[in-house]
Amino acid sequence: MTDLQCPARVFLARHGQTEYESPVMVSQGGSLTTVGRAQARELGEKLRGERIAHVYCSSISRAVQTAELAAGVLGVEVTVREGLGEFAVGDAHGLPAGQGIFVEEMEQWVAGDVDVKYPGSESAREVAARVVPVLDAIADQHRGETVLVVSHGGAIVATQAVLDYVPGRTWDFPNCGYVELEGDSSGWTVLG
Repeated sequence: MTDLQCPARVFLARHGQTEYESPVMVSQGGSLTTVGRAQARELGEKLRGERIAHVYCSSISRAVQTAELAAGVLGVEVTVREGLGEFAVGDAHGLPAGQGIFVEEMEQWVAGDVDVKYPGSESAREVAARVVPVLDAIADQHRGETVLVVSHGGAIVATQAVLDYVPGRTWDFPNCGYVELEGDSSGWTVLG
């Protein structure tokens, strides 16, 4: 981030409820369900009073769909940014989805061990190392403004664990839930 002191506010949100093309773990894909589309519009409604200047999102389809629906409510544009995607599935690629894979690792992240990772995947520290520079660049473009960034549950849990360790925080981040961040030349603060 530049040395400007005017902070940027970021609402870092998870995508809406998703159905996947495959019953096994993959890195990409997923389309919003009817519920997920409603959640995305509700996200826009919840943030309507925040004067959102722009919406950014990961390049993964479920995040793009969420961002477009929320931005439609907010009346702003969407920009896709690399680096905001979910953590890599690693050695879990091709395993049956929904089997609690990654739960142990995320539990350890929120317990303060940000270096643990599933084999072949990324640690919370590694996820944050690619997400935070994107947030920094967005903050530089939006000093004194508020933006919405749509990402993924694991990426948000990892980034939050690295930026702001709080004992007892949950790893289970709800669809279209968000964390509010403020960034300036001193770094990032988790507001809530």
